[in-house]
Parts: sequence; C-alpha cells; structure tokens
Amino acid sequence: MKKGIIGKKLGMTQIFDEKGNVIPVTLIEAGPCVVAQKKTVENDGYEAIQLAYEDAKKKHLTKAEIGHFEKAGIAPKKYLKEFRLEDCSAFEAGTVVTVDTFAQGEKVDITGITKGRGYTGCVKRWGHHILRMTHGTGPIHRQCGSMGSIDPARVFKNKKMAGQYGNEQVTILNLVAVKIDAEKNLIAVKGAVPGAKGGIVFIRDSVKA
Repeated sequence: MKKGIIGKKLGMTQIFDEKGNVIPVTLIEAGPCVVAQKKTVENDGYEAIQLAYEDAKKKHLTKAEIGHFEKAGIAPKKYLKEFRLEDCSAFEAGTVVTVDTFAQGEKVDITGITKGRGYTGCVKRWGHHILRMTHGTGPIHRQCGSMGSIDPARVFKNKKMAGQYGNEQVTILNLVAVKIDAEKNLIAVKGAVPGAKGGIVFIRDSVKA
C-alpha cells in the first residue's frame, strides 16, 4: 500500500465524459485526515500511520482516547484507521492528508460496512429459486429445500441457509477515480461503494492494478 485516506459516502450520481457517455459514480467526502500516530519498526515491529478523521467532542471520548490525541498534539477525532504504507518517512504526527494524494483516473480499493438487513431467508440472502406459486406446494414456497441425504445424517458445513445478512466489512477492488475536487475534498468513484449514505469508508491505492 502506498497511500490511504478515510472518507464518508455521500451518495450516488452521474457525470458525463468527453464523449457524452453517462458514468454512474459514488461521491465520497475524503479527508482531510490527520496523522494521529506513526508506527516504526524500532518501536512496533512494522511501519504504519494512523489517520484520524472528523472532529469529535471530548465528552464523547474516553480518557485514553483524549490522551492519545493530546500526545499527538491534534484535536479529538471520531474515527481512527491504520494504514501500513511502503514508505512512511514523509509522515509525522500532525501531518494532514488530503484527497489530492489520489489522481484522476487512478484505480483504488474501497472498504466499507454494508447495509444491515437483519435476519433474512435464503431467497433474499442467497438468491435461491422459489417454488411454483400454485396449489399443492404447501406453505414452503420460499424455504431452502432439502437439508441433505440420510447418510450422513447431518447438515454439511457451508450450506446456504437463512441468517444474518449484511452489516459486514466488504472491499471493492479496482474502482476508478473518475473525478477529484481538492477544494471540496470530494472524490467521484465509478460504480457502487459498500454501505449506506453517511457511512465511513477507507480508500487506498489498488493492490491489483
């Protein structure tokens, strides 16, 4: 990883390229972030920087968190995220990271928490087919079907069944940064990004580009 930043998903819209083609994009308010801590090989065994994002009130933080920010000499923040970069020599505690560290046309990986849908059935969760909506099938149109054979008399692991759906961390790879507005701290990314509007996302340069 060469660079990273914390952002907030604002929603989706569309923009037009030079040829007039419509590009669906997700708008993200990325940064500005402040380096709250720099980890070194000597002290921590690896190199990384810890970014802090969005101002917070002290009454919403613990004493340990307040002390952590005071040690770095920065204002209290709501969100912290560690990024293990290849070279951290350019960063120190208090360094500001802005969205212009990314370039237009660059591919990025974005991590977020998907929308929570609660306890759902196998049709919604896994996309199973339903039975014919007619007489004779009984009240089992949306059930997941057979649990398995008589031998072995158990349900195999990883069978797709009803359960908790959503509210999990997901990373989308190789999204293109279509447009960057450094003045408004905005980055427009082609396609969809995990999470609801207002959700926190982590942006980094693509590992497979």
